[in-house]
Amino acid sequence: MSIATASTTSTTSALLTPPAPLARTVLGSGPGLVLAHGAGGGTAANYGPLLDGLAARHTVVGVDWPGSGGSPRAEGPLDTDELADQLVAAADAAGLERFALAGFSLGGPVAVRAAARHPERVVALVLTATFAHRDARLDLAARLWGELYASGAHDLLAEHLTLAAFGPDALQALDPAALRGAIAAVAATVPSGTPEQVDLVRRIDVRADLARVQAPTLVITTTADPLVSPSLQRELADRIPGARTAELPTGHLPFAEQPEQWRALITDFLAEHTATTA
Repeated sequence: MSIATASTTSTTSALLTPPAPLARTVLGSGPGLVLAHGAGGGTAANYGPLLDGLAARHTVVGVDWPGSGGSPRAEGPLDTDELADQLVAAADAAGLERFALAGFSLGGPVAVRAAARHPERVVALVLTATFAHRDARLDLAARLWGELYASGAHDLLAEHLTLAAFGPDALQALDPAALRGAIAAVAATVPSGTPEQVDLVRRIDVRADLARVQAPTLVITTTADPLVSPSLQRELADRIPGARTAELPTGHLPFAEQPEQWRALITDFLAEHTATTA
């Protein structure tokens, strides 16, 4: 969701060329960090407040899912494996043989799939406000999200997303004018790829991949999240071998509620695992 911004010897991870490379953002220098964004968002929308701080230490590569940012909308349902391989292909294009992956919301299970499919490429994994499969709450929210988009009632969709994504304290702290502004900003930035992206939220299931993750992993739980329940986030963490956990007292939008705290958790963890990776 948004709020208004080398080669290898492995046969499974050889230079990847998906049929339609997606739009990419490349910033900074240093060890590689590939970003996977959430449904209804984009690299700039979901990571914008963090990008300068991340790029100060890393070569940051963001991939926009079909219908977000500069990527054209897909002509059919999104495929998890293809999106996962798009992340690796973007790293290839940036000359990154090995890299860390950060996944937010829907980007989390896609990053998990990429780490499981290409373990020799991924040196660290950071997952925030994310899930391995939908539960009843997330399924209902995503279904309404898709139906409101299809109806053309984007103002109502923006109200639904604001209610579903902001933590209670953050929402309460907004005065009426600020709340109206936040809702209007959401309505103005709903990407065209929303239907396919929220459809994937309802279909994706990477539970079988969790035990295959070899990279050191940090799972950041957004503890006041009305959209992806903290219990669903903790379930994912429990099933990744050796995963470390951290908490942010935010709703589903740490980039809007606590961007600096979120960035610090990511960069401090990556400093332990990517210092010699380029």
